[in-house]
Amino acid sequence: MSQTKGALSGITVVDLTRVLAGPYCTQMLGDLGADVIKIERPGAGDDTRKFAPPFVADADGNSTGESAYFMSANRNKRSVTIDLTTPEGQDLVRRLVADADALVENFKTGDLARYGLGYDDLRAINPKLVYCSITGFGQTGPYASRPGYDFLIQGMGGIMSLTGEPGREPQKVGVPIADVMSGMFAAVAVNAALRHAAVTGEGQYIDIGMLDTQVAWLVNQGMNFLHSGVAERLGNAHPNIVPYQVFETEDGHIVVAVGNDAQFRTFAGILGEPELADDPAFATNAARVGNRERVSGHLQAIMKGRPSAHWLAELEANRIGCGPINTLDQVFADPHVLAREMVRNIPHPKAGPEGVKIIASPLRLSETPVAYRHHPPLLGENTDEVLREKLGLGDAELAALHAAGTIA
Repeated sequence: MSQTKGALSGITVVDLTRVLAGPYCTQMLGDLGADVIKIERPGAGDDTRKFAPPFVADADGNSTGESAYFMSANRNKRSVTIDLTTPEGQDLVRRLVADADALVENFKTGDLARYGLGYDDLRAINPKLVYCSITGFGQTGPYASRPGYDFLIQGMGGIMSLTGEPGREPQKVGVPIADVMSGMFAAVAVNAALRHAAVTGEGQYIDIGMLDTQVAWLVNQGMNFLHSGVAERLGNAHPNIVPYQVFETEDGHIVVAVGNDAQFRTFAGILGEPELADDPAFATNAARVGNRERVSGHLQAIMKGRPSAHWLAELEANRIGCGPINTLDQVFADPHVLAREMVRNIPHPKAGPEGVKIIASPLRLSETPVAYRHHPPLLGENTDEVLREKLGLGDAELAALHAAGTIA
């Protein structure tokens, strides 16, 4: 794998996260070059190791026992198994933190403090430490003690009320987007805090609540509601732009995004009805939004008369936003996705000579590019290596910790 140094090369992150929001954050930090030390429970590890099938297959098509879900958020990390419930395990984490730059955790509020691993405990050891907690509801407020789950947060945070067809059951987003966005916000905050620590020598505490992040990324829909009192479920339609939706064609469906009135005039010409651009109900975006059902219904009747390929060719030639609705097999076979190398093969000890397929990072940095330095680790794969390297433990000390069950 590439050994290119990333922007965060030289940064050590102690990773006490599991499932998705926290691991997604630390994977981003690892992609950018940080040395991420993932602490896992002996014998069990991250919950997502058991979120399967599917499992990754080896060269002969046999299951490796490594879950695809775990692989999605844990590359560029080293796995160390430590029992945090023991004083010896807690001491090992404190010693790792002493020379680390950041710690990211997503235990329930207050849990790590019970082990002497809360922020106040660890900043006494390392004043420069950036300590990031990701929880369902943050460290304060009436819900702070509740556990947080993506589905729950999508429901409570409003996105499900905006997703799905009008008059039908509310829908969650098809991927765990509340987890992913929480991880992304956390990664941004950690990077900002690392910059501050580098300049001032001062660490800090970062409190990321999943419900907070869900409310934050309501963006235009949230602002629409704050200033109009209205935010309705519109299916694939846009609340502020018409037409900006899915249209049924003669043989399928396509997405059309008409962003302004000049584009609508061009669109009307492509449809064979240029006069629509002068009709008061169609002429401006505000009018089209106000007459949404009439406008969309009229346009839909025309779009259904020709196949998708016809419309896509015409719209693309005239620079009108459009595209197919791809299934995942079509996504991963798309020539642009292939050209951008959004699927990579990286070596893996169980996957055979071809390695394992991963979805690549979308971060493109010209001078410090993302490197795929470590495969998603096997449980405890790097325990002895990391403890030798970071703490200077010898064979006898490691053997004693193994024998006691503190590490595995």
